[in-house]
Amino acid sequence: MTQTPASVITGQIPIVDYLVLRPEPHLRAHECASCAARYFDRRNACARCSGTRFADVDVPTAGVLSTYTIVTFAPPGVDAPFVAAIVDCGGTSVRGKLLNVTPAPGDIALGMPLRLATYSLGADSGGVEAIGYGFEPVGPPAGHQASTPAEGKEIR
Repeated sequence: MTQTPASVITGQIPIVDYLVLRPEPHLRAHECASCAARYFDRRNACARCSGTRFADVDVPTAGVLSTYTIVTFAPPGVDAPFVAAIVDCGGTSVRGKLLNVTPAPGDIALGMPLRLATYSLGADSGGVEAIGYGFEPVGPPAGHQASTPAEGKEIR
């Protein structure tokens, strides 16, 4: 995708089906009606209980950092380093990129509070802007120290 001036943007499209942009950005999961397991991809059956009925549920936009890795090498066109994370959003594990953080173990703490954030990935020639998501810090975690390299290992 190429960058299109903001004055030419004609619409927005989420980069994944489970990102809902309106009225406020949030994620939507498919929840098993039998055991409440949640999935972001389409399922014919639940991996936990083999149930076949699902309902769409909104995932909380606030969460805490469960684990992360600092990605230092990436394919061409992908800015590195960046932080790939798993965030616990009210019991639902969500994979995403950490935004607005320095990708260094001393600046990231397991358990740190995060919130869903969206960002532009660029726009096509028709002015339709692709929107991605990630998580950004809310503030310092209560009672937590920044993780040491042993807690959040940097992989090279």
